[in-house]
Amino acid sequence: MLVCATAVALALAGPDLGRARELALQRYGADAAATVTRWIELIEQSGPLSEREKLVVVNGFFNRHVGFEDDAVVWGVRDHWATPLETLGRGQGDCEDYSIGKYVTLGLMGVPVERMRITYVRAEVGLAGSGISQAHMVLAYYTAPDAEPLILDNLVSELRPASRRPDLHPVFGFNSEGLWLGGTIAPAARDPTARLSRWRDVLRRMTLEGLN
Repeated sequence: MLVCATAVALALAGPDLGRARELALQRYGADAAATVTRWIELIEQSGPLSEREKLVVVNGFFNRHVGFEDDAVVWGVRDHWATPLETLGRGQGDCEDYSIGKYVTLGLMGVPVERMRITYVRAEVGLAGSGISQAHMVLAYYTAPDAEPLILDNLVSELRPASRRPDLHPVFGFNSEGLWLGGTIAPAARDPTARLSRWRDVLRRMTLEGLN
């Protein structure tokens, strides 16, 4: 429902970060709470930064503080989309966890959600032209709907425009306001939660954690 997506976007303006810090301590211990505290400070001190600087610091923060690991190891299930609190609490995650964490953090910093899309891609592996690819997820940032996006990735820490990531082939992208197929400008759906049950579940858990 469009009402649900709108409510999500508005709720990001007034999170309870203190609750997130308390839950980190309760669930994951003192070390995790310290990491979450640094994450909160990053958000609270981001006011003077330009939008590009926010992209750089958030991309670097998650790439440094989260180690890549499969969901089967971290959560004991085949596929689990984690909230930023869960990802930072465990200190581990896979590609969608990095992407969700960066998206939510930038939203909390005031970056408009319409400029960001969590994007499912097919990533080429091996030598160029190998034809071998695997599922991957990145965060794409658009200065305008028809602009070339910048890619925030856990595999390549440098922010690069999409033209410098020929190894990535977009399948679909989404945010709190819509869902896009491939690299199209117009959204294919206005309510991504209707088609992406895992995204809907992440938003629900973030609300319970004070992040939504």
